[in-house]
Amino acid sequence: MALKRIADEPAYVLHRYDWSESSLILDVFTRRHGRVALVARGAKKPSSSFRPVLLPLQLLQVAFGGDTEIRNLKSAEWQGGHVMPTGDALLSGYYLNELLMRLLARDDPHPTLFDAYAATVQLLASQNVDTLELALRAFELRLLRDIGLLPTLDAQTATLQPLQADTPYVLVAEAGLREAHDDDRVSLSGFQWRGLQQALAGESSFADTMRACVNSLPALKPQLRALLHYHCGVKVLKTRQLMMDLQSL
Repeated sequence: MALKRIADEPAYVLHRYDWSESSLILDVFTRRHGRVALVARGAKKPSSSFRPVLLPLQLLQVAFGGDTEIRNLKSAEWQGGHVMPTGDALLSGYYLNELLMRLLARDDPHPTLFDAYAATVQLLASQNVDTLELALRAFELRLLRDIGLLPTLDAQTATLQPLQADTPYVLVAEAGLREAHDDDRVSLSGFQWRGLQQALAGESSFADTMRACVNSLPALKPQLRALLHYHCGVKVLKTRQLMMDLQSL
């Protein structure tokens, strides 16, 4: 039975691949249907209405349908709202896309994660360097939580013992959250971890998560990076390597 046509769906293009001389295969993150693969027929033709709008980090409204793994893109309209990020912000946007491509299963809706992604992209486009790191850490936390890869941050994972406010703890990919050892280079206090857990719970907003990250950034970044690399199955993400290569130049 053919899939009912989906219309008026908020979406972002995560990646695009050439398919035939005139068409593209798109990996798209949609709000109500998750990550989907679409074919944009004729999108590479100069006269195509798809050509100017199928860009990354731009909010679209799309319609698609079909009953195969790769569905047919019927329409795509740019929704405006912000300009394309540039420089470090653009690379950070590609980093977000790589995380979603590696960690999200197809056809698995995550509407609150979609909203967090949209908020992060808007902040990247603002070019505000003061919020860039906060937005990235907050998104990483929300991504890991939404796909079930983040342990509860108010208790030790192995023992389920509540965290003590003044005791340092570390987040370890293989063991979850545990008390810090003498040789652990970075850690956060139990008070800080509990604040992050509270900012991820219930109806907390993306802004709440960003605020909870303010006093944790230096130690939170390497711990989240190690956890993400572990679950992505890589030592360094492609976008991260590109950033390092550009900095070395």
